[in-house]
Amino acid sequence: MIAGLGVAVTGSVIAQDPPAAEASSEVAAPAEAAPAPAAEPVAAAEAPAEAAAEPTVDKGDVTWMMVATLLVVMMAVPGLALFYGGLVRAKNMLSVLMQVMTVFSLIAVLWAVYGYSLAFVGGGAVYGSFDAVFLKGITADSLAATFTDGVMIPELIFVAFQSTFAGITCALIVGSFAERIKFSAVLLFSVIWFTFCYIPIAHMVWAGNGYLFGKGALDFAGGTVVHINAGVAGLVGAYVVGKRVGLGREAMGPHSLTLTMVGASLLWVGWFGFNAGSNLEATSGATLAFINTLMATAAAVLSWSATEAVLRGKASMLGAASGAVAGLVAITPACGSVGVMGAIVIGLISGIACFWGVTGLKRMLGADDSLDVFGVHGLGGIVGAILTGVFAAPSLGGTGGDDFSIGGQVLIQLEAVVITIVWSGVVALVAFLIAKAVTGLRVNEEEEREGLDITSHGEAAYN
Repeated sequence: MIAGLGVAVTGSVIAQDPPAAEASSEVAAPAEAAPAPAAEPVAAAEAPAEAAAEPTVDKGDVTWMMVATLLVVMMAVPGLALFYGGLVRAKNMLSVLMQVMTVFSLIAVLWAVYGYSLAFVGGGAVYGSFDAVFLKGITADSLAATFTDGVMIPELIFVAFQSTFAGITCALIVGSFAERIKFSAVLLFSVIWFTFCYIPIAHMVWAGNGYLFGKGALDFAGGTVVHINAGVAGLVGAYVVGKRVGLGREAMGPHSLTLTMVGASLLWVGWFGFNAGSNLEATSGATLAFINTLMATAAAVLSWSATEAVLRGKASMLGAASGAVAGLVAITPACGSVGVMGAIVIGLISGIACFWGVTGLKRMLGADDSLDVFGVHGLGGIVGAILTGVFAAPSLGGTGGDDFSIGGQVLIQLEAVVITIVWSGVVALVAFLIAKAVTGLRVNEEEEREGLDITSHGEAAYN
């Protein structure tokens, strides 16, 4: 969301802050970046006559938001599921597919029950309120503001769009402890982490009265909220759950790079809904996010492949697919506030950084992060969040205002990164310990060796 979604609820109508070009100009004075109180009318205060005017609902915007929401669903199921599924051993293929689909579905339902209300409806600096639990008061006629005064979209499509973000964030985490965790533990952890980590981070970054939004943090579509958040939780999970049986002694390579490539491709296509959809309108802001998503990802594929070719002698398909995801992750916070050349540079840097993340950094950390959730999503999100503060500068083609300060904005971005890392790490640790006490975390060694497809779900991916 541009510079944070800036959501304040007035009745059943959401009032949102303007796009990044305006919001980023407030960096020199963070206090001014905070939105007006929730009671502020939707229309501009200086034009009271217009406040009573009938809001405009553009059919093109409504259509685009429905398409964008569908694209994000495709990112998770089947995109993320196939990307992860191809990376595990054949005996665990279905377990990963099941975890991704079920976690995504569970969180989508919880989003409607209480997540949306606590993330975007009223509240304070860290949480929203219970005013819209069970979507109370939100009907087919409820409207949400876009980034153009007086132009609205149905609030229900905004609820649906945001539910997909919450769902895929929690589903991303399962890649860190794939192939050895109990299905029940995954579900219990997801509920706890969603409630006490995803919701408050989303509120702090995207809600109009959120702490980090008030500071002026820029996160167009989820560098902190989605990727750093999930990456850190995954790393904690890899430590707490422990290493796979036979790691380093037995072959644990991907069973189908073909499926992984198909999954990565679906992620890339779906990500246009993720990023460009975060503009909330079918306008020039969406086109900027769209082309930046294309160019940064392409650049990251090239830089990862080139790095791999130089250091290992060959460029691999797995590397190209991983590079694509790294570029998508890194451009997510920046896509609506940097220029195209800035996006390409971010992509080039992220490809190299995330290659190191899944090789050198992974060895240094010593955790069995099975599918490199932290090395790609965590590190890529950190790189993207910090570089957003650099390339949003108008002198570098970004949308920042005339008084934009690279140094000041980078400090704000760093604060958002640190808060997300600490918050997610602490909540994830507590959530895993609760799951361990209630259900246990790991299957036993015999079940792990046989494979989770049979032992946890009673079926096999391949006969």
